[in-house]
Amino acid sequence: MPHFIIEYTDNIKQEANIPSLLEKISKSLIAWAHIFPVGGIRLRAIELKEYLVADGEEDYAFVHAVCKIGSGRSEEDKQAVCTDLFEVMKKHFSLMMENRYLALSLELYEFGEAGTMKYNNIHERFKK
Repeated sequence: MPHFIIEYTDNIKQEANIPSLLEKISKSLIAWAHIFPVGGIRLRAIELKEYLVADGEEDYAFVHAVCKIGSGRSEEDKQAVCTDLFEVMKKHFSLMMENRYLALSLELYEFGEAGTMKYNNIHERFKK
């Protein structure tokens, strides 16, 4: 953990440069390595082809991100991470926001360890 999942409307695919956004988010999460193990970071993006935004009258677009983390971080750390990640998103989409209707959102999802199973040998690389 953390897992960062972006959903974005297909009408911005050409201009959104989602691979660049994922790289920026990854760098931001790695900067928080003191609270998130680097070997647990996962990022993915899902292009949405079926959606309706607001009244559907304009070429509206949205990008919604979910950051999933395990429990155990302080409220201050969670707020700081969310603020940092959302600033990365806002900066990445700033030019697009000036030229079209676009909604950005981010939510943090924290879950307990019960019912969560993990098997991962990637962590070993970062312990060396």
